[in-house]
Amino acid sequence: MRTFLRAFILLMLLPWLTLAGSAAAAPGGPGAAPLRIGVAPHSSARVILEMYQPLRLYLEQALGSPVEIVTAPDFTEFARRAMSQQYDIAITTGHQARLLQTDAAYRPLLTYQSDFKAVALVGPDSPYKNPQDLNNKPVIGLSASSLVTLWGQHWLIRNSVSNTTMRYVSASDSVGQLLIKGEGSVGFMSLANFQNLQPAVRDRLHVVAESLPMAGRVYLLNQRHAKRYDEILAHLRAFADTPEAKQYFSRYNLGGYRALEPRELVALEPYANEVRLTLKQGK
Repeated sequence: MRTFLRAFILLMLLPWLTLAGSAAAAPGGPGAAPLRIGVAPHSSARVILEMYQPLRLYLEQALGSPVEIVTAPDFTEFARRAMSQQYDIAITTGHQARLLQTDAAYRPLLTYQSDFKAVALVGPDSPYKNPQDLNNKPVIGLSASSLVTLWGQHWLIRNSVSNTTMRYVSASDSVGQLLIKGEGSVGFMSLANFQNLQPAVRDRLHVVAESLPMAGRVYLLNQRHAKRYDEILAHLRAFADTPEAKQYFSRYNLGGYRALEPRELVALEPYANEVRLTLKQGK
């Protein structure tokens, strides 16, 4: 009799259990997995979490489900994680955006209005007068897969600088500190990150070269959310009109969001291929 009653009760509850499970699994439901936004490590993890907090909070409210911001130890590891589909939205510089577009089926959403440029910097006591002064000296970059580092390496080659030793560090502020200490002859970072350094660091550094504009940080949507592309894009554009977003754009000299030009990422294919080779070599 007890067995019969338990079976009867379970049978009666089954439709409710099924509905509850469906609600938890539904996009935006209370049990939905967090939307994971991966941000390339252009700054320290602390700074990145602070920068993207307004976006996280807005999307969390708009989507009705959790959103988390994550990063990686360096640009190469970020590319590796993005290629293995660990991010729902990836925010990274144009060359990696191109790689994710062609090799991992991510779809570009938008980018920032402000030009993205790389700069070459020297410290306060540098004897630098021309690129040849850098021969046989250490130079500093962010990682082997960073766009600013790749640009810097190309700049050294174009200027026939030889026998340099590249030292990789985790964040732009570390590049600045090492240059001030005299532990590198030249360092590479984005112009925006240079402008956002603490004045005590920024004011002691000197720009000796600047790149042409390139596609900077690009937002891309993972293919598994292809059906939500228009929805996510609409939320990002709506976020751009909020006071919090305008403060964010102003503070970090980003200008706002804009659509990508049709072949803007294609122009960065040579840099994307260098990341592709780095990943294949397992570096």
